[in-house]
Amino acid sequence: MQRIEGLDARQAGWSTRLVYWMTRRKVGRLVQPIKITAHSPRLLRAVGTMEMAQAAVKSVDAALKWLVKIKAATLIGCPY
Repeated sequence: MQRIEGLDARQAGWSTRLVYWMTRRKVGRLVQPIKITAHSPRLLRAVGTMEMAQAAVKSVDAALKWLVKIKAATLIGCPY
C-alpha cells in the first residue's frame, strides 16, 4: 500500500492527461509511479525527459536494456 495516493485523471491538467494517455498506449495501463509523480508537473516532465533519453540511446542493444530493467526491478522488489 502506497503512502501517497495517485493523481486522478479528473484532477489532472491537460499535459498530465496527455502523459497518462501516452503511458497507457506504451505500457497498456496507467502505472502507479506515474500517477504519484503527477502531483509535481515539473518532476513528471523531468522523469519523462529522462525516460525518453534512455530509450533514445542506441549504444546498448534494446534486449539488454530490458534485461537490465528487469534485474533492477527484482533487486529492489518492484512489482512492475
